[in-house]
Amino acid sequence: MTATIPVGVEAARDLVGPAFGAALERLSPEVRVVAAYHLGFGDADGNPAGTDGRSGAAGKALRPALALLSARAAGAAPERAVCAAAAVEFVHNFSLLHDDIMDGDVERRHRPTAWTVFGTGAAILAGDALLALAQDLLLEGPAPQNLWASRCLSAAVQRLIAGQGADLAFERRDDVSLAQCLEMAGDKTAALMACACSIGAIYVGAPPALAMGLAGFGAHVGLAFQLTDDLLGIWGAAETTGKPVRSDLRARKKSLPVVAALTSGTPEGTELGALLARAEPLDEDDLLRAADLVATAGGKSWTEAEADVQLASASKCLAETDMPDDVRAEFTGIAEFITARQW
Repeated sequence: MTATIPVGVEAARDLVGPAFGAALERLSPEVRVVAAYHLGFGDADGNPAGTDGRSGAAGKALRPALALLSARAAGAAPERAVCAAAAVEFVHNFSLLHDDIMDGDVERRHRPTAWTVFGTGAAILAGDALLALAQDLLLEGPAPQNLWASRCLSAAVQRLIAGQGADLAFERRDDVSLAQCLEMAGDKTAALMACACSIGAIYVGAPPALAMGLAGFGAHVGLAFQLTDDLLGIWGAAETTGKPVRSDLRARKKSLPVVAALTSGTPEGTELGALLARAEPLDEDDLLRAADLVATAGGKSWTEAEADVQLASASKCLAETDMPDDVRAEFTGIAEFITARQW
């Protein structure tokens, strides 16, 4: 099914969008053009994409919405956490800029990736600039909460980098276990989601128990998000993912459905392993066969079931954490939204 974007996500775009634009003005002109293009604020020539701090090419602002919502969970106005929300989104996009280069992806959000437009070096620098800018935004906030929020974000970045490193290493291995793949996803995706769900609360001085409960929710939601994303990487429509159909199989990524199939002990899993081990590029018939083998070997059903398990664990964290009922409901709505994308 296709879920409607939650109202909180739409509101986050409006609230944080101007902060994005103001922060980007701090970058050097050359770097700013690349970062603005990637974020959807401008075209390849540096012309603004709009005047409201928003663009159809930009992401869904899930992480900023979660950061603002976490401030509300602490009883604070969401406006107080705008810098924290922007910082998380900048880190997310730092990782996407670098990830596109490492994966060789040529399309994101329905248009060419930044490195294909501006070159590898320029895209790397833009990612580095967004990472540094994120910390600047946090450290300019009120002490000591700004330091705690900065440490939270730094820890998430370290785990994100570790997860990305493991993901790259898996491409050269044929013995990746499902447990290792889940750990990689926990680092690469769930760590930053956990940070997004708690950093707003930390930034406004919330009690540790609230921050920890929100981080636990985010960790489970992050895994559910990655499981769903991996399903989309094989079966997602291009209009939904912004990438070519079966892009993960084409790149022979050790995604969770693929690893679940490869380690299933089934004849289909064995055939899939042999197909993905071929030296020559996979044509469209190969990709269709590979997708069918992943499903037949149980990779798709396992991934769907595990996403449900993680979503249930996230709901349990919410239920056990003290916060206003309307905020809890909005967290639940966002969690359901990001795991109900069409494939």
